[in-house]
Amino acid sequence: MPDSHRHDIEVAHDAHDQAHDDLQECVEECLNCHAVCTLTLQHCIASGGEYTEVNLLGVLLDCAELCQTSANFMLRGSPYHVITCGACAELCRACEEACRTHAGDEQLAHCADVCASCADSCDRMARMGSDE
Repeated sequence: MPDSHRHDIEVAHDAHDQAHDDLQECVEECLNCHAVCTLTLQHCIASGGEYTEVNLLGVLLDCAELCQTSANFMLRGSPYHVITCGACAELCRACEEACRTHAGDEQLAHCADVCASCADSCDRMARMGSDE
């Protein structure tokens, strides 16, 4: 096998491995975000008062649900995961913003950070699909 052909195969294999690693990372980010948003929802309900504002609870629930859905799409190899990941990134950013409006609450700050990380990972997955 000519060296240039072998190099092309290695480059393609490395790109495939990187895409697989990115996909696996995104699944983990989504599952983590699902768990954290669900726990944060429970925290807000238990805290009461301003934490039970319907928009905050709604975005936490929506974010948790879409993160779970995106993870499921990726896990089963659906070609439509790029669509769910794009929507998930957008919703994670909205959830991050809602959580950051309650300064001084550790759980909400943690949720905002997790949502930001998930949004970045889902953005990469959504862009990857548009490159193919």
